[in-house]
Amino acid sequence: MEKKRGTARVLLECSLSDKLCLVQGEQYAVIIVPTLLVGVFLILLAVILWLFIRGQRSQQQRPGRREPAGLQEVQYFVGRIQFYQYLGKHQNLVHLEGCCTERLPLYMVLEDVAQGNLLSFLWTCRRDVMTTDGLLYDLTEKQIYHIGKQVLLALEFLQDKHLFHGDVAARNILIQSDLTAKLCGLGLAYEVHAQGAISAARTVPLKWLAPERLLLRTAGIKGDIWSFGILLYEMVTLGAPPYPEVPPTSILQYLQRKKIMKRPSSCTHIMYNIMKSCWHWSEDSRPLPKELRSRIEAAARTADDKAVLQVPELVVPELYAAVAGISVESLPFCYSIL
Repeated sequence: MEKKRGTARVLLECSLSDKLCLVQGEQYAVIIVPTLLVGVFLILLAVILWLFIRGQRSQQQRPGRREPAGLQEVQYFVGRIQFYQYLGKHQNLVHLEGCCTERLPLYMVLEDVAQGNLLSFLWTCRRDVMTTDGLLYDLTEKQIYHIGKQVLLALEFLQDKHLFHGDVAARNILIQSDLTAKLCGLGLAYEVHAQGAISAARTVPLKWLAPERLLLRTAGIKGDIWSFGILLYEMVTLGAPPYPEVPPTSILQYLQRKKIMKRPSSCTHIMYNIMKSCWHWSEDSRPLPKELRSRIEAAARTADDKAVLQVPELVVPELYAAVAGISVESLPFCYSIL
């Protein structure tokens, strides 16, 4: 009874609009909980503000330390633009469409070849696909010679400029709907032009390299001829990795034993003889681009233009990368020009 009178007394002391004044014993619970929530919120807000301020200060201090790297990147970018200007235009090389070097942002616009790279095209030829996006996905022996001839024209052009490509491979050739081929991936050619040699930091998949490159000797256009023979192998096998039975790290020892790849079942003896002429151990024994182009043109005149090359197995990119000695990330189905 006394407890009820005490409760009534507290209620009489409260106004009707006071929601917190129910019972003296419950006042503290109602007030303390919101206070704790507000306190936690303020602490979190203070931490967020502190992190934000520290981030702003680190960003203000960072440009001073990164300026040399930024300068090198700008010099490299402008150097690439000047290199494309030096090269000029060739129907079988990806060329410069335009650039801006007088104000920020700096940029260059390269020719777009929307159909993609030759390696992806070869892999698609393995599928039961006739046409898509206006591009035929059937490949004949005669068409291989047609693509090969265009790559050799690009190599002749580079040779006339006292340059070489350094990484001739299906992944570095862009293909148009009419099977026009354009050599891209000119990073090594730029390094030779700017520095006179390939930098030690630049890596190229070993299975495409000529013996002199594997032995770290001076590279030249004859190294591109060796790689062109590998390219013919890629095309006639619809994108198979070279030397499938040889680990990438053992390729030099394999070649030192004077071994070369066997003739694929889909490859004619004429084409295989052209491949073998590219794979002479001695550079002097390999043909120059113009000589090889003459052989390609002669072979094309009698080549089969009806029988479609067929390889039943579809490509597993992870397996291909392991056998070829390259990373899966370097095998995008969307091409990029560097």
